[in-house]
Amino acid sequence: MSLSNFFSRVFNKPAQAENTTTNSNQPSQESGIALQTKNPEEPKVIPYFERPLFFFDQSRFRRALNEQPIITVFKDAINAAGTQANRRFAEGEDIRALVYERALFIDCVLHYAWHQFEWPDSISLEAVGGYGRGELHPASDIDLLILHRPEVLEHCKDNIEKFLTLLWDIGLEIGSSVRTVKQTIEIARTDITVATNIMESRTLVGDPTLRHELLEASTPDKIWPIEEFFRAKYQEQLDRHKKYNDTEYNLEPNIKNAPGGLRDIQTINWVTKRYFGVRTLKQLEGKGFFTDEEFSLLNSGEEYLWRVRYALHMAAKRPEERLLFDYQREIAKSFGYIDGPEGLAVEQFMHKYYRTVLALRELNDVVLQFLSEVILQKGKTKSVVSLNERFQLRDNFIEATHTYVFEENPSALLEMFVLMAQNPDIQGVRASTIRWIRESRHLIDDNFRTNPKNTQLFIKLLQQPAGLVEQLKRMSRYGILGLYLPEFGQVTGQMQHDLFHIYTVDAHTLKVVQNMCNFLLPSAKDEFPVAATIMNRLPKLELLYIAGLYHDIGKGRGGDHSTLGAVDAEEFCVRHGISPRETRLICWLVEKHLLMSQVSQKQDISDPEVIHNFALTVGDQLHLDYLYCLTVADINGTNKELWNTWRASLMRNLYLDTRRALRRGLENNVDKQDLIDETQQAAIRKLARKGLNKEQVLALWGDMGDDYFLRESFVDITWHTQAIAARTDDKPLVLIKKTTNKELAGATQIFIYSKNQKNVFVAAVTALSNLNLNIQDAKIYSSKSGYTIDTFFVLNENGEQLGNNATLLKKIQQALIDELSLVNDNYREVIGRRTPRRLKYFASPTRTSLNTDMIRNCSVLEVISPDRPGLLACIGRIFMDFDIQLLNAKIATLGERVEDIFFIVDSNGKPLSDPDLCEKLQQEIREQLDKRVDKH
Repeated sequence: MSLSNFFSRVFNKPAQAENTTTNSNQPSQESGIALQTKNPEEPKVIPYFERPLFFFDQSRFRRALNEQPIITVFKDAINAAGTQANRRFAEGEDIRALVYERALFIDCVLHYAWHQFEWPDSISLEAVGGYGRGELHPASDIDLLILHRPEVLEHCKDNIEKFLTLLWDIGLEIGSSVRTVKQTIEIARTDITVATNIMESRTLVGDPTLRHELLEASTPDKIWPIEEFFRAKYQEQLDRHKKYNDTEYNLEPNIKNAPGGLRDIQTINWVTKRYFGVRTLKQLEGKGFFTDEEFSLLNSGEEYLWRVRYALHMAAKRPEERLLFDYQREIAKSFGYIDGPEGLAVEQFMHKYYRTVLALRELNDVVLQFLSEVILQKGKTKSVVSLNERFQLRDNFIEATHTYVFEENPSALLEMFVLMAQNPDIQGVRASTIRWIRESRHLIDDNFRTNPKNTQLFIKLLQQPAGLVEQLKRMSRYGILGLYLPEFGQVTGQMQHDLFHIYTVDAHTLKVVQNMCNFLLPSAKDEFPVAATIMNRLPKLELLYIAGLYHDIGKGRGGDHSTLGAVDAEEFCVRHGISPRETRLICWLVEKHLLMSQVSQKQDISDPEVIHNFALTVGDQLHLDYLYCLTVADINGTNKELWNTWRASLMRNLYLDTRRALRRGLENNVDKQDLIDETQQAAIRKLARKGLNKEQVLALWGDMGDDYFLRESFVDITWHTQAIAARTDDKPLVLIKKTTNKELAGATQIFIYSKNQKNVFVAAVTALSNLNLNIQDAKIYSSKSGYTIDTFFVLNENGEQLGNNATLLKKIQQALIDELSLVNDNYREVIGRRTPRRLKYFASPTRTSLNTDMIRNCSVLEVISPDRPGLLACIGRIFMDFDIQLLNAKIATLGERVEDIFFIVDSNGKPLSDPDLCEKLQQEIREQLDKRVDKH
């Protein structure tokens, strides 16, 4: 923004002047700043800043202003104060002292900046916003309001411009507006933000009567009555929470605006101050509005978030409010966390953060609900409906009938949530009851957990799918769920530091159960048709919900979380009186909850043996149905982006093929040769209609192996064969179309056919990577006569379909042809694009395993690594270096992690048998892939 534009906005009409922020990256000329006095020959006497700053020598600063360039003096003072404050922060100085002292120091700077100019009596400089509260973090904006009488503006407009320019030039991040009292009130009548700023304003220098008039004109009886103010602030919070998915547990949380963040604390402050007419919440301490525990939590939570925010501003060197991965590790280290058995340092830090914001969100619920009752419902009660002797509804909010309900009957701590689940129209819980719950939750001990009445209540809750998850979330927020299920309490706020999971363990768990419940909704029939059908025929839905609650509960303890979770699930089942048969089903689901996903994505589900072996593990239709619903809910609860048409098709087809195998009987396995013959005959019939006789077709197929006819559909084989027959030279053939493969619906299929040409795979994946295409699967076949067929299934970089864009498809085809033309024995070209920012902070070490498949007579290499551009090309180049032939590949990208399987042989077509070679190959892959992450 230019200076002229900046000042035109500052002095514009009131409605356009709000929240105008300068840009300190555009300095003006120092010569433009001049000391403005009535008589230039008389030196101006600037009064001392009256409030003491023990770390700042005013006398020295004042002398410097008379001896050195003004901007230099101010900049040096600001930089020195910032350096000293940062050092004190690193040494553990009290955060409130630092935040308040920084605001006080800026008060002093503005005092001296203001007095570089002459001002009439009827003008003042006001601090508003967070700065108005006397709070200032390292990179926070300094919000200012210049109040003036209407008649003085023309006389001091020039000085106002020069004053703001001075602030701009000395490096202060300011937001400023220039208004009369009347203009400010006019804007505040319709803008809740301005009205809020007025409440927190304070006069820095100038005529204090202006602010007094402003405050007098903005009381609740004149603008924004408390009812309207509360509704506006509450709606503002709801809208803000919605932007952050209404969860405290975002992977890169916004510490200011997300649920449980600083803005939630400020909302409590604003509404409470306006209702009680106090300047600070300290004035309410001991007055019965907050309990001692709540007041302590409010203060300790704010102090903790202030520490995090201060550290974040220091790390980012800008007003950053998002706790990005870039800074999480750095802040964790500065806070003294170290990697250990209890988790990575960053996970320990984020665990503390999430627990803090969860507690603050709970407090926000209590306080705002209480204020809603005393502000909006006071004297307006329309109905009180008794539910039982312990609970009643007051205007559709549930409340305990008296103070000692939970103390006299601890089971009511669960009963209340069952009642709410059974009556989804209940809007919420009365504030007094939430407080009584918090005061009574210590009653949940081992005796409570084993009490048959309580276990029956919890099972009854699980039998209410319509209101189940909402109540589980409430129980979690009020601390009940983590006490009733201590194993759940252990994973509350536990971060999973990868990009595969976008929620903490507890948030993910509740998301999985929510997905299960959603499968029962009519809308699920379109997005999840198989799951929706299955859910409506499962005999006991609560068994699925229990498996969902326990499938990840073993995380963070070391060892296999599936096995640990199964042990916990069994203890739960025994305690809750679930039959042995159903207990075995639940424990099996927890232990095998990753099986269906792994088989569908990492094994060749077109192979009858894979289906048969999976069917043997599943055993019967009931286990298959429950496992399918758990798996689909888990994938969608891990990261919604993982569920695309490709993955949905894999899961659907594995389910349907396994169901057929179970119906056929596990003793009646499909004969591979029957499938091969069936596919070949269908392709031959179709090709005959296109003018190719059987002898021509068999000659073209030559000595292609069985895998080709097992894994490819007769439709694609027809497509391939017809194109091969039409070839007029030996150049590589490249074909592209939208796949008809039922397993990869929505992907674009790329077919490459070549003879006596090495390194086709690495050239193809290099070209596709350069085009930002996401390879979903790859199939590689070779014949003894030297022909190779490579088939790739791709989506765009966002996991979406490419569509029928002819120009794009032509571009892909040409890029592949160009890259293949470079292929020779010395081919080494590998891409090197930049690794995404987020990925750099999840550089978990690459893992590999190498085994021999005696049936396929090849080696099977598995690579698990963070995804990055050019990964397949890098692996392909290593295969070249080791003179290894790739027979086949199974590509699986899970969020930001790949789990790829390669079927390989040595230069003689044999499995890798040399132990040293096997270790060197794996070591090279690990080093090269991990180096690519580090390098970028």
